[in-house]
Amino acid sequence: MRFLKVLFWLLLGGLVAGFVIYNGDERVNIRLWGGLIADFSLPLLVILVFLAGFLPSLVAYQTMRWRMRQRFAGLERALADLRAVNPPAANPSWEAISGDAPAAPPLIGEAQP
Repeated sequence: MRFLKVLFWLLLGGLVAGFVIYNGDERVNIRLWGGLIADFSLPLLVILVFLAGFLPSLVAYQTMRWRMRQRFAGLERALADLRAVNPPAANPSWEAISGDAPAAPPLIGEAQP
């Protein structure tokens, strides 16, 4: 599984590198307030816009994972405390109580003794 993850990131990096090499000399003019014009490289602008959209969702996902881990850890601690106070009762089998195995139920049509 780790190999596939590394392969995915290498392919994604290759795509980004190919995009930067192919469009590296493209310039984009962005008009800002007050008549200002910003001159950006197209690959830089695309990467910045991607990160601006991706990073907030990544932070939200990591925060949710952290909160769930904390919640699970708290529940596991509470469960361990409950098990320590009330140990589970032993479930004795029929053989341990009576000393013999239970008789099989009679089949339909068989004579009863």
